[in-house]
Amino acid sequence: MKKNLKVLFLAVFVAVASCSFTTKEFNDTDKDKVLIDLITYVLQKGHYSPSDINDEFSAEVYKDFITGLDPLKRYFLASDIEEFSKYKTEIDDQIKSKDLTFFNLVYNRLQERMEDVKKIYPEVLNTPFDYTKDESINVDYDNIDYVSSKKELKERWRQQLKFSTISTYYDNVEENKTAAADNDWEENEDFKPESEEELEIEARETSKTSLDEYFDFTQDLERKDYFSIYLTTIVEEFDPHTNYFAPPDKDRFDLRMSGRLEGIGARLQKKNDYIKVIEVISGGPVWRGDHLQVGDLITKVRQEDEDKAVSIVGMRVDDAVKLIKGPKGTKVTLTVKRVDGAIEEETITRDVVELEETYAKSSLIEKENNNYGLINLPQFYFNMEDYKERNAASDVKKEIERLKEEGIEGLVLDLRGNGGGSLRTAVDIAGLFIEEGPVVQVASNGKKEVLEDEDDAIVWDGPLVILVNELSASASEILAAAMQDYERAIILGSKQTYGKGTVQNVLDLNQWIRKSDMGDMGALKITTQKFYRVNGGSTQLEGVKSDVVMPDQYSYFDVGERDYDNPLPYDKIDSADYKKWDGYIDYKETISKSKARMEKNAQLQLIDEDAKWIKARRDESEVPLNFDKYVADIEKRKEETKKFEEIDKYDNKLDYKSLPYEIEMMRQDTTLREKRKRWHTNLAKDIYVEEAINVLRDLKINNIKAGKMADIKN
Repeated sequence: MKKNLKVLFLAVFVAVASCSFTTKEFNDTDKDKVLIDLITYVLQKGHYSPSDINDEFSAEVYKDFITGLDPLKRYFLASDIEEFSKYKTEIDDQIKSKDLTFFNLVYNRLQERMEDVKKIYPEVLNTPFDYTKDESINVDYDNIDYVSSKKELKERWRQQLKFSTISTYYDNVEENKTAAADNDWEENEDFKPESEEELEIEARETSKTSLDEYFDFTQDLERKDYFSIYLTTIVEEFDPHTNYFAPPDKDRFDLRMSGRLEGIGARLQKKNDYIKVIEVISGGPVWRGDHLQVGDLITKVRQEDEDKAVSIVGMRVDDAVKLIKGPKGTKVTLTVKRVDGAIEEETITRDVVELEETYAKSSLIEKENNNYGLINLPQFYFNMEDYKERNAASDVKKEIERLKEEGIEGLVLDLRGNGGGSLRTAVDIAGLFIEEGPVVQVASNGKKEVLEDEDDAIVWDGPLVILVNELSASASEILAAAMQDYERAIILGSKQTYGKGTVQNVLDLNQWIRKSDMGDMGALKITTQKFYRVNGGSTQLEGVKSDVVMPDQYSYFDVGERDYDNPLPYDKIDSADYKKWDGYIDYKETISKSKARMEKNAQLQLIDEDAKWIKARRDESEVPLNFDKYVADIEKRKEETKKFEEIDKYDNKLDYKSLPYEIEMMRQDTTLREKRKRWHTNLAKDIYVEEAINVLRDLKINNIKAGKMADIKN
């Protein structure tokens, strides 16, 4: 799988690690050389299955680094590639000798080519595109050649810019038609439809603005940013989940894992030379004090112990954010340019900002006078500094207890799209549903450790269904696999989950650098272990196979560990000593009933057909740049997709309600009320939730077992 500049981390497990496997000193005064020496040393000593840094390794780094920098082949020339190729099998030797010749050559050449392109795209977009010309573009960029001259480079940019602009032009034409139809413009002097020429000009201006903003962003990138990409390319050759974190990236990673930050509670983006507010986070200091609005521009920042404000106009967004965020309880004064042009100062007391969309949430589901609970868990979050403060396991436990107060007869745990997180929270959540016993086996350096639930208390002993899809990964797979092996829950969803069966530690690279003035060295997320189900099978590549398979939009896409470069292999170990759950009397019969329903379900057949159609369209590589043919292609697709519109109109006839504590919160928080309303609207169209409720209704609890569980809890 090709890697872009930004790497999507679908799932991780994090553990605090202290490694003392080296007494080697890193005394080079060149920070880049120290980094490459340190990282490769740590990888060779600490990775679960370290790769040989040889010619084959070198060729992969060469390919992935160049592809990552220029995925659309619109910067480098064929002559550049020929020059680079001399180093194709030498990068391994350069890594070992701390030689940065290859990186420096590629980096400097990219800067040159980007300067060339900054002159090309305004010139191309200054001339109207001829949409009557019969031409097309091949968007299978992996299989097109690099251009051989600057003249050909300009032509490639012309085609790609025409491709990006034609869609905007089409949208403009359609909006203009709609506006004309809604207005009797021959009688309405205030309205006049725009000409095709005017619409075409607007489309080119939109493309130019987008590229201006892109190159404004790249202007802020420094050599160290590109070197971080190079380091990431190297470490990802060990496996897809081993990554280098430059200091700002480590902060973002910590935030994703904890779902919280200390700051003002606003998302910021650089717009031209200004830092712009693009979102106000519900519940944060800015939201509570109504200090900022979306669209406001922040021009200056002053700390509470400073007399003079610092201008952040033209500053890198990461550097501006460092000035704005800070510890809980401290104050920061922002000079703000409002949307209406007014200049004002706002003093904000920083606080802990919790990103509620990352946390567990629940809904009460009613069907035929029976209550069921659904808990949606977006990730297995935890506080990296204090596990006990707030984590996914404690939140899920609270939601279960609240749902039990409403008299639920079954529980759905929705792990769809959950990319993972903390290993410990997965074990703790499993413990909410079983008596004490093994949950997952972890192997490293030939040793095996069994992580167990050691608490015999059970928070929920009733029917349980777990929803998964192809994006359920890591901790999601640990939990789903354990519940499947114990026959404690029925797993319902995609054919298999993501297939990530590895464990990563995050290592602070600064621990090896003493008395250095080179600054923060960042961190390395490194694969140190593999985990295995209690039955001995790995989830690596194989994922968790659903008990009841239901197709979805990802069914025919390359989504999963097996579709990445360099994944670790699947294997098996001995089973752990565990006893299957005996609380159901019809576990296998319920699965058979559900499968029979799904085989005859017309809605699922339509979803499967839609998934196949989407896959076929995405595989098409030739796109017409003639406007009439472009429109005809869109109209054809619209006609083909009409029958799939019924998917979104589906009504599962279930009633959804928020729990009493949230209803009380909604009296003050209209944003929360709107979020839950939207969520319930989507749940009402969800056939997977409908079938989960059907399964819960079919599952019968062993009364003797249920009575025993009651004794345990009481």
